[in-house]
Amino acid sequence: MAQSVVRWGMTKRPDFFNEMIDGGSIRPAYQKITQWFDSQGEETLALKKAEAETLFRRIGITFAVYDDTGNTERLIPFDLMPRVFTEREWSTLERGVKQRSRALNAFLWDVYHRGEIVRSGRIPADLVYKNAAYEPCVAGIAPALNIYSHIVGTDLVRTGLDEFYVLEDNCRTPSGVSYMLENREIMMRMCPELFRSARIAPVDGYPDMLRKTLHEVAPVKCDGEPTAVILTPGAFNSAYYEHSFLADQMGLDLVEGQDLFVDGDFVYMRTTRGPQRVDVIYRRIDDSFLDPLCFRPDSMLGVPGLMNVYRSGGVQICSAPGAGVADDKAIYTYVPDMVRFYLGEEPILKNVPTWRCGEQDSYKYVMENLADLVVKEVHGSGGYGMLVGPASTKDEIASFAERIRKNPHNYIAQPTLALSTNPTFVESGLAPRHVDLRPYCLMGKEVRLTPGGLTRVALNEGSLVVNSSQGGGVKDTWIVAD
Repeated sequence: MAQSVVRWGMTKRPDFFNEMIDGGSIRPAYQKITQWFDSQGEETLALKKAEAETLFRRIGITFAVYDDTGNTERLIPFDLMPRVFTEREWSTLERGVKQRSRALNAFLWDVYHRGEIVRSGRIPADLVYKNAAYEPCVAGIAPALNIYSHIVGTDLVRTGLDEFYVLEDNCRTPSGVSYMLENREIMMRMCPELFRSARIAPVDGYPDMLRKTLHEVAPVKCDGEPTAVILTPGAFNSAYYEHSFLADQMGLDLVEGQDLFVDGDFVYMRTTRGPQRVDVIYRRIDDSFLDPLCFRPDSMLGVPGLMNVYRSGGVQICSAPGAGVADDKAIYTYVPDMVRFYLGEEPILKNVPTWRCGEQDSYKYVMENLADLVVKEVHGSGGYGMLVGPASTKDEIASFAERIRKNPHNYIAQPTLALSTNPTFVESGLAPRHVDLRPYCLMGKEVRLTPGGLTRVALNEGSLVVNSSQGGGVKDTWIVAD
């Protein structure tokens, strides 16, 4: 075993929790996988890695990066080494993610109705009602089952054996679930014998779970079996592969705005057999493009009159317009309070300590400690618009400080966490790389969570940014029997 630890165990970074190595030995959950990898040899593993990349390219799993190079389509890097959780570890994460998703939905219902949490003084009114993601036109609307965010993507990081933190919540249209499913397919082709010998929880039930969730939230005016569709901005969107993949997996129609129209109190889809009524729209476009009569008048992606039908209960939009106010990075700091206020429970998962730059004391602390902090835009995503202080130059820090001075309310700051590392194949061989995890929680009549999620890995040495747009890759995530 000692030789295997030398081969696998990157023990040179004692400041970071190594998910596979415990002191001088391999943790039990990783023993079968390391034995299998040891038996393959470097040449075989290199061939398998090349085969996996070929499969990804053949399938067409790419993502778009909007830059000045002119080459926006990229293949997301895939790592053969899976990330492993035990059933005990997963049980805690599952309960925590479900609890958080229930609280976020209770918050959304509340702030679009009586606003009790604001009246109680627990959350400042300006932070909610002057938030750019708050949609006044949704106030008073009662979506089916009082659910606003039907797919919640919770970004988690690990810092120790039993230490997990929530980095952020994604309540609008969290992406990446297609990679979770395709990663598993690739791994089952690369090492089928491991899946025969180990009890690894399956993830292939997600499309059925999502379809069931969409049907459960059909509006009251729905007659019979609901008709659900996926609304996409089109083939040039960065997540278009995922839109088409999910439509295929669920057996739903993938539509663009021009394929739908409003007639009276309902939404219809144009088909070769004539108009077909649509009951549920799983939208993958932003709020501002949904309906040019309600939001941006120049939108060519949405459906004119859609919001009138939504208000009247003729169609359900998943996730609901306005859900973004719950995943605002300033609102994030109050989620533990939401859990206590709405559920009467103590939070299972912890937030990362966060400073809101719009508050005077926090602003002063952040400006004095920029070199040691991670600073993010309140509405930023994809790893853009952020500063990782310890990895930045003095000029970069000075430039970012000026941006904060001009609009402090637009930024929050967090300490640089010692994110856990997971063994990852890179050009130089096996090396520790930082990872995070995004499980996908589905909110319908039941709260459902696929056992696993999308593990993202920062492939650049020392990097804490796992986003694919910033050079990150993906891993399969295994939940194994204890």
